[in-house]
Amino acid sequence: MIQSMTGYGKSTAVVKGKKIHVEVKSLNSKALDLSTRIVPLYREKEMEIRSFIGKALERGKVDFTLWTEKDDTQAATPINGAILDNYYQQIKHISEERNIPLPQDWFATLLKLPDVMTRTEAEELDEEEWAVVRAAIEEAIGQLVAFRQQEGAALQKKFTEKIQNIGQLLKSIEPYEQSRTERIRQRLIEALEAIPGVDYDKNRLEQEMIYYIEKLDISEEKQRLANHLKYFMETMENGHGQGKKLGFIAQEMGREINTTGSKSNLAEMQNIVVKMKDELEQIKEQVLNVM
Repeated sequence: MIQSMTGYGKSTAVVKGKKIHVEVKSLNSKALDLSTRIVPLYREKEMEIRSFIGKALERGKVDFTLWTEKDDTQAATPINGAILDNYYQQIKHISEERNIPLPQDWFATLLKLPDVMTRTEAEELDEEEWAVVRAAIEEAIGQLVAFRQQEGAALQKKFTEKIQNIGQLLKSIEPYEQSRTERIRQRLIEALEAIPGVDYDKNRLEQEMIYYIEKLDISEEKQRLANHLKYFMETMENGHGQGKKLGFIAQEMGREINTTGSKSNLAEMQNIVVKMKDELEQIKEQVLNVM
């Protein structure tokens, strides 16, 4: 079963009064194009995160975001009581020493002074917290992979329909192909006979007709196209990671269809070729999104 490169996943977890948010989304790309936005506390694990994403997702333009929310008790900046007391004592001492009036609103004055409301403790990431965060990352990526599989199933259904349509159109060429030889022969003879006073060697004409008709024969193109259709279906069944190969097969199918069109000097056959091209174009557009 093939997978799409389009996907989305998110998860949340709570640890030590913090709510962890993980979001990951992907679009199609020729290779893995990963961009990350990670809250500073977890940046030391960025290489591990990148490695995990690379193994799980393989290809695609991937945007990964990891951020946190703190509850009200954690979010409020604490007042440093020791520094506040020190400022208070200094102001009183200077007031007495220099006979300067004390402030009317102590809190308004003290809370504006440096470091009174500054966090001084440095957060450190421990293994217990990282285990919770990693589980949240795994959950978000698991959701994205499930999304990709669902999209891949829809793509496979669409591709199967288009391949079958091309196969049916290929078969519909046969009746016209069988009758066109006689049409070509008759048209050439009529053209020669319409020229006054022209005599021609019928044996030589027959030889030239055989050579001309062989040049217009599309048996090999039809066989190769049928093989490509079969190979495309087999490749889809081989699992994910087949996007590039499917693209190459679609290119080969296009070559055979184009050659068939250039050799088809019959309007009915050329109309069928146009329909095959339309079906193949829809495959080419969507195959770019296959991982």
